[in-house]
Amino acid sequence: MKLLLSCGILAIILVGAFAAPQGKDVEVVEQSYENTGSDGYKFSYSLTDGTSRSEQGTVVNAGTDNESLSVKGSVSWVAPDGQTYTVNFVADENGFQPEGAHLPK
Repeated sequence: MKLLLSCGILAIILVGAFAAPQGKDVEVVEQSYENTGSDGYKFSYSLTDGTSRSEQGTVVNAGTDNESLSVKGSVSWVAPDGQTYTVNFVADENGFQPEGAHLPK
């Protein structure tokens, strides 16, 4: 499970680094967070620069030797060229699986 979280965190850091506007103040427009206890979590936010993110994590096979975290989410941002990019992703026992129109298949 640590590897899945590490891959997901790395991917989000990279997206944030490429999507971050230079020299502009960015404010949170909307945000929500729900801790569903030991079953998982979900959160979302949107920013004034057009960035948005939502994610939901669910514990799979709770209480067994095969317990893991399955994460599904989406992140969108406006690139310097003005185009909006979106990455939908799943991170589970099969690894980090991003999808986006701009990503190679």
